[in-house]
This record gives sequence, C-alpha cells and structure tokens, in this order.
Amino acid sequence: MRQNIVITGASSGLGRGMAIEFAKMGRNLALCARRVERLETLQQELLAINPNINVIIKSLDVDDHDAVFAVFNEFKQEFGQLDRVIVNAGMGKGASIGTGYFHANKQTAITNFVSALAQCEAAVEIFRAQNAGHLVTISSISAVRGFRRALTVYAATKAAISSLSEGLRLDLIDTPIVVSTLHPGFIKSEINEKVKNVPFMVDTETGCKAMVKAIEKEGANSYVPTCPWAFLQCVLRVSPLSWLKKMS
Repeated sequence: MRQNIVITGASSGLGRGMAIEFAKMGRNLALCARRVERLETLQQELLAINPNINVIIKSLDVDDHDAVFAVFNEFKQEFGQLDRVIVNAGMGKGASIGTGYFHANKQTAITNFVSALAQCEAAVEIFRAQNAGHLVTISSISAVRGFRRALTVYAATKAAISSLSEGLRLDLIDTPIVVSTLHPGFIKSEINEKVKNVPFMVDTETGCKAMVKAIEKEGANSYVPTCPWAFLQCVLRVSPLSWLKKMS
C-alpha cells in the first residue's frame, strides 16, 4: 500500500479533492501549494475526517524549481519514505496564439510542463534512491488531440506531459518504480469554473473519486471518469478537425 503520498497544487480543485479521498482511506499526506492558508484549512478538515493520519503542509510555488526539490526532500525527511507523488499543480490561462496573450500562454507552458518536469525530476530522484515509488502525472483528455483558442497551449502542455510520462515509464520499466498517467475528462474545478455548456462535465467529488480509484490501480494510462472518456478518447483520436472545432 502507498501510505505516504505527496500532492502538489493541493489547496483547491482536484488536488484538494484527491487529498480528501486519500484521507478517507487512511493515507498520510504531504500537501503543498502557494496558498498556505487554504492548506491549513484543508489540513484541519482532513484530520477531522481521519485523526489517525499524518498531514504535513508546505508552501510551494512549483515555478520556483529549486524550491520543488527542497520541499520534496523535506517531505522525504519528515516521512522517512515517499510512496507516491502526484504531479497535479497546473493552470489553464491562455488565449488563441497571435492575439497578444503570449505572457499568459508562456505562463501556462512553464507551469504545466517545465514545472511538472521539475516535480518529476525531484520525485524520481527520491524514488531511485529508495528503489521504490509511484509517480502519478495528471494530464488531460485534451492531450489526445489539439484544441483551439484558450485550450491550444494547455492541450499542448498536457500532450507533452503524456509523452514525458511514457518516456519515464520506458526508462524505469525494469525497476520497482511505477509511472501512471491520468487523463481526466471534464471535471468541475477552479481551473474551469467559468466554462459553460461543456459535455459530460462531472462535479469535483465524482471526478476525484474516479481519479483516486484509477491511481490505486496503478495502470499506465487512465481516462477518467471511465464512462464516457475511455471510449471518447478513441473517438477523439480519429475525429476530423471540423468535429473538434465544435467540441472546443
């Protein structure tokens, strides 16, 4: 059992939702995010759910890459061993390319890929030293194909995460280190709270329960919730651009 779990971007949305589900399962949690006051509130909520677990919180801006390594190593020292790291922190800023929003697109690219790379580096470095561990990367259903407008760069970063994870999986295939990638469909969270009329959207609790269930199975690639996304991801791969335009 993966007892000691790190979740980045845990102060809200999917990170917070997953932390709640793992607390119900009796797992120890190492949670980090920029908004430490929210982490403090979450810490108390998790301990109320299960007073027998250990919950450690730390402030972390994942775009501070040196801090990523420092915080992960502090978690390792305090727990003794890290069993699972969930690379969850991300953002969804952006606009159509060429419309004057390079700063927003660049920020999304850095946070969602370069900073995710830093988290993977820090986690796998610890796992290699332990000769054990489970790395979980949070990609997206949007990684399957390109998307337009505000999702163009976001989808590209998630495709990069999926590819990075596959490379890691190959690199670690003969070791006890497991790499899993989740591709969530449309799950309500802070990152998409302003989005309207999205098909198959589920609430945060439903989505996070599906994510945790998939994480526990430790498969290579999971599309969640399974129904309908395990099927729709196949449809997306072969859909014409005209259909994708309507969807995005």
